Amino acid sequence: MPKVGWLRVPLVITYAFLYLPIAVLVVMSFNASKTPFIWTGFSTKWYGELLNNELIREGFVNTMIVAVGATILATVLGTLLAIGVARYFRSAIVEAYSLAPAIIPDLALAIGLLALFGMLGVTLSLFSVLLSHVVFGMAFVAAVVIARLGQTDSSLEEASRDLGAGATTTFVRITLPSLAPAIIAGALLVFTLSLDEFVIAFFTDGPSTPTLPIVIYSMVRFGVTPEINALAALLLLVSFTIVLSAQRITRLTDSV
Repeated sequence: MPKVGWLRVPLVITYAFLYLPIAVLVVMSFNASKTPFIWTGFSTKWYGELLNNELIREGFVNTMIVAVGATILATVLGTLLAIGVARYFRSAIVEAYSLAPAIIPDLALAIGLLALFGMLGVTLSLFSVLLSHVVFGMAFVAAVVIARLGQTDSSLEEASRDLGAGATTTFVRITLPSLAPAIIAGALLVFTLSLDEFVIAFFTDGPSTPTLPIVIYSMVRFGVTPEINALAALLLLVSFTIVLSAQRITRLTDSV
């Protein structure tokens, strides 16, 4: 066996370590037994049970409100932040501070946001979770868009202005189309992160408006149930769909 073949062994072990538990979880979500990891037959009843669980439905609605709102706001603010840092404030220090929320630990960011809300007298609710997700989400969008700006030709914007186009026209017709793949990728990244974010939501959410990750946490404290397996499988499907959609949309945008 060639020596290069041995390089595949740690790769296979790593993939098995990462994805085998996920595969087991998905398979067991179709288990007919109430015992989550003892197979007794194929069934989809646990997916139906999810629809009848009021706590899960409430958590899902809250999570979608936060995820969609955070995606919209973080994408707009993150894009503007990236353009400002790359075009008008070319400083390594400014860029570092702009991207800091994406780098510092979630726990530190969550405690800092909780302290800030306490100082400002903000009542913990979905609104506080939304603001918190916007803070770290816009940093991810800014990082992606800044990387894209480094690959674009700024002379196109200069040529547009030289030909008489105003700042708004140049931004809409030249800058935005060139940044579209990065903006879409950043938006989908924020949505995915917000969808399953737990630590920051746990510290900044109110007791009456739990998001879906907090609901899942409250359920698994008493043991993993088949419903949890089914819910995790659905979240996995959503994540894969978002990633594949992002790749597809980015390729179509680049080809235009």
